[in-house]
Amino acid sequence: MTDHNATLALLLAQAERQGADMVTLRALIEEASGAGAERALAALGLKDEHARRDMDDLRELLRAWRDAKRSAWKAIVAWTVRILLALLVAGMAVKMGWIGR
Repeated sequence: MTDHNATLALLLAQAERQGADMVTLRALIEEASGAGAERALAALGLKDEHARRDMDDLRELLRAWRDAKRSAWKAIVAWTVRILLALLVAGMAVKMGWIGR
């Protein structure tokens, strides 16, 4: 991937050497980047009036998924520890002769 900032700086310097006004060039870049952003959003289907709400819903869904995943891992760890402790107690009970004879 090329360094877009370096390429842009080179093109600006070249245009300035050839007599282009720096303010005009910056305005052109601003407009071009805005148009490119709008095209990218349109390509993703995020240019309509519901796009903001859709993005908020997606963020909320992702946050809920992460919370659920974190809770599931905590539950797995907690149950694993409980099972290991139960096995340890059972092993101690067998070793001390309380059960299994």
